[in-house]
Amino acid sequence: MRIGIVILPDQRWSDSRRRWQQADDWGFDHAWTYDHLGWRDLVDGPWFDSVTTLTAAATVTSRIRLGTLVASPNFRHPAAFARQVTALDDVSGGRLLLGLGAGGIGFDSAVLGGETLPPRQRVDRFAEFTELLDLVLREDGTTWRGEWFSAVDARNNPGCVQTPRVPFVMAANGPRSMRLAARFGQGWVTTGPSVDDLGAWWDGVAQAATLMDKTLAAAGRDPGTLDRYLSLDSAPVFSLRSADFFADQVGRAATLGFTDVVTHWPRVSSWYAGDEAVLADVATRLLPELRRA
Repeated sequence: MRIGIVILPDQRWSDSRRRWQQADDWGFDHAWTYDHLGWRDLVDGPWFDSVTTLTAAATVTSRIRLGTLVASPNFRHPAAFARQVTALDDVSGGRLLLGLGAGGIGFDSAVLGGETLPPRQRVDRFAEFTELLDLVLREDGTTWRGEWFSAVDARNNPGCVQTPRVPFVMAANGPRSMRLAARFGQGWVTTGPSVDDLGAWWDGVAQAATLMDKTLAAAGRDPGTLDRYLSLDSAPVFSLRSADFFADQVGRAATLGFTDVVTHWPRVSSWYAGDEAVLADVATRLLPELRRA
């Protein structure tokens, strides 16, 4: 079991730098940030760019893997984004994990003045975004004309440090997105269902894991070749409400076959409100044991 942590990009670097360094020092396996132009009710507060934040984090860490959770086509074009991904993989020395998703509704889907797409069209766009991004990251001189994106002789020189490209960790909760994860992903991340009951949430996570097993089998892919990430804090209870509760949630994820879990750095209020002392207790006392779960 590998354990990761999300550090929201809602603090100035003079404050958040400590968190990224601490996550590295504590031994977390991966650290992530959200890739949004603004997020939910935090849109009116401080918010910073994910790629710039991860680049800064790469310069003050040495071991931990770094990633977006998740980048989407809401405001990104594959050809331009590929250049940023290539640079970030280079600066981090090949430690980048690229979380990708279809993109939800809200500020990101409205701020550029475009229409809000229904779910089916968002997945259509995500499929094309992923295929083109994969192609540009692997091959130099890509020309493409699709329904959602176009590229003319898009370059990738010198290419990613990781070969044949950075790993894609694909967000997927439904059948079509899972098929994309089976085709393009080195990892799959799920948030489970949107429910208010913790038991029902775990039931939904189990169903998603079973559906992914079936999807991989239908694609003829060895299930051992796909890392499985679970975003624990998509549950109706914050995973770091206590150290014992966190350990229990990690154990349940392991039982369902997940290879990785992700929690969030506690905030003072609102989303992921909690006590940093609990995080410190988990990191210093339980992390080595939990990683053997």
